[in-house]
Amino acid sequence: MDYTITHNESRKRFEISLDGKTAYVKYELFDGGIAYMHTIVPAELEGKGIASALAKYVLDYAKNNGLKVKPYCPFINAYIDRHPEYQENSLFHTKH
Repeated sequence: MDYTITHNESRKRFEISLDGKTAYVKYELFDGGIAYMHTIVPAELEGKGIASALAKYVLDYAKNNGLKVKPYCPFINAYIDRHPEYQENSLFHTKH
């Protein structure tokens, strides 16, 4: 399923709203990059692939905007583990 993802800059998060509930990835910017802090999916929206859709979107966002990623969020970090195409952009996955 395709979801509409919005960038709520004032709240520093990327969101999917569905059935009156909002799932999101919270972020913080740092010099040259973006840190993904946590992913929240309400129980009513679990099991629909929303967290994975958000993870793909935010990682593509970082890559397309030339931002390095610090995946503090365990879900985003695990998503990068499973999708090697994002590892080069992650400061927690690349070898320095």
